[in-house]
Amino acid sequence: MSERTALRTASPLRARAEIDLAALRANVRALRAHAPGAALMAVVKSEAYGHGAVPCARAAVAAGADWLGTATPEEALALRAAGLPGRIMCWLWTPGGPWREAIEADLDVSVSGMWALAEVTEAARLAGRPARVQLKADTGLGRGGCQPGDDWAELVREALRAEAEGLVRVTGLWSHFACADEPGHPSIAAQLGRFREMVAYAEEQGARPEVRHIANSPATLTLPESHFDLVRTGIATYGISPSPELGTPADFGLRPVMTLSASLALVKHVQGGHGVSYGHRYVTPGETTLGLVPLGYADGIPRHASSAGPVLVEGKWRTIAGRVAMDQFVVDLGGDEPAPGAEAVLFGPGDRGEPTAEDWAQAAGTIAYEIVTRIGTRVPRVYVNDEQDG
Repeated sequence: MSERTALRTASPLRARAEIDLAALRANVRALRAHAPGAALMAVVKSEAYGHGAVPCARAAVAAGADWLGTATPEEALALRAAGLPGRIMCWLWTPGGPWREAIEADLDVSVSGMWALAEVTEAARLAGRPARVQLKADTGLGRGGCQPGDDWAELVREALRAEAEGLVRVTGLWSHFACADEPGHPSIAAQLGRFREMVAYAEEQGARPEVRHIANSPATLTLPESHFDLVRTGIATYGISPSPELGTPADFGLRPVMTLSASLALVKHVQGGHGVSYGHRYVTPGETTLGLVPLGYADGIPRHASSAGPVLVEGKWRTIAGRVAMDQFVVDLGGDEPAPGAEAVLFGPGDRGEPTAEDWAQAAGTIAYEIVTRIGTRVPRVYVNDEQDG
C-alpha cells in the first residue's frame, strides 16, 4: 500500500468502497488480450461506474488503454483538467453544450445529427481550430445516432464539407449494440451488417476515419468480428461480467475492483416477535441478536434489496432483516455477538466468501452495473494498490 493510501485509511470509517487499482490494471490487460487487433477505450463515465473517474482513468492508461470514454462533455473536461493526456471521447450532447471548450481541450466529440454538426462547426470557427468529430450511426439501438438512409447521407455529406473547409476532422464512425449481452440475438448480426453498410457509404463518399467501433464490453468478450479498430469496455473494466449468462468475471480473466463494507454501529439482543425497521416487514422468529449496518438508500443501497440483500459478517452470510432505510439497515445475526465496529462486507470479489455485486443485483432485481454505479459520494473511495505493478 502506498503512503498516500495508508494515510487515507488510518482512521476507522463508517463505510468504505475499496477500489483495487491493481485489479483494474489487470482487467485492462485481459481485455486487450480479448481484442488484440484493436485499440481499447476504457469507459470512465459516471465516475468510472462509481469507482472514481480520475484514479481509474490513470490506472487504465497506465495498463495500456489507448482511449478514455465518457458520456458527457463535462466528464471529459474534468479528466483533462486533472491532467489526463491522450485521446478522450465524449458522446452525450445536448444543444448549447460546451463545444468550444471540448475543441480547445482536444476532445473527440460525437455527432448524431445535423443540429450537433452545426453547433460544433460554429464552435470550431470561434476556436480557430478544427473539431475532432465522430459520426454516430443508429444501427438499431434506437437511442443516439443518425438513422440510415437519407439522414446518414446528409450528415456524412455535410461533415465532409465541413472537413474540406478545415472546420472538422472526421476521426471516427461508430455505433452501439442493443443486445450484445444476449448471444445469438438476431439484432446482433443485423446491427453489424448495417454498421458495415453505413461505414462503407461514408468511406465511399471520402471519409477517412482513424477508428471504426461498435463493440462494447460483451461484444469485446464474445464477438471478435465486431472489434474493428477500437473496442469500448465499460463494466468489464471494473471486473464485472456484462451478463451472467455470458460467464462469470473469472471466466473472462477479470476481477471485481470494488469492495463495499461498513462497520457495525450496534449489536443488541432482542426477544422473539420483535419488529425490525419500517413497516415491521421482518419480525424476529425467536430470541436473537441484531446488527445495525450504517448504510442505506442515501448511500446507494437499493431499497428493492430489502429482506434480500446479502452481507458477510464474521464469515457468515446474513440477509437484510426488513426494509432498507435512508441511512441504515439491520441484519439478523442469529445469536452471534460480533463487537460493534466489526466489518460487514456487502460485496467484493468473492475471495473471502463475501457476496458479489451480481449477488446484490439478483437480490434487487437489477443488474450489477447499477449496484456499483449507484454507491453515493457519502461513501469514501479508498484506493489500494495504486503503485505501478512491478
